Amino acid sequence: MFDAAQAIIHPERHVWLVRANGKPQQQRSIRMKIAIPSETDAGLESIRSGHFGHAAYMTVVEFDDDMNIVGVESVKNADHDAVGCGGVIDFVSGIGVDGILTVGMGMPPFTRFTNAGIKVYSDTTEPNVGNVARLFAEGKVALMDPANACRH
Repeated sequence: MFDAAQAIIHPERHVWLVRANGKPQQQRSIRMKIAIPSETDAGLESIRSGHFGHAAYMTVVEFDDDMNIVGVESVKNADHDAVGCGGVIDFVSGIGVDGILTVGMGMPPFTRFTNAGIKVYSDTTEPNVGNVARLFAEGKVALMDPANACRH
């Protein structure tokens, strides 16, 4: 598997793999970028947050065309107490993700993300960010069923 620490990632969503001599070896397109609400900024080692709006961080995971993890970034989440749920949704929408992988969420955020073209995925079993990202890459995480939206 490719070591994400050796990638140069550009805003055009391309990744150049870097040889030991520092020269680009191969270009890959970034297929998907997802946000995973997390408690810390420890990247793939973080523990997932049970509430996306109150998560301290969003761990942003980038996948290439083969669904290999090629980039990981921890981004401080918007302060839910200051901006409300809508502000957190706007923040996540603004970081350029294709999807959000949560434990769950209510219908209003689900609808806003969906209307913004951001897919909502749900997994309630895996507490570790890296493990759930790998499950996602293996196709073992489903889109959230709106019937399962929490009512708060």
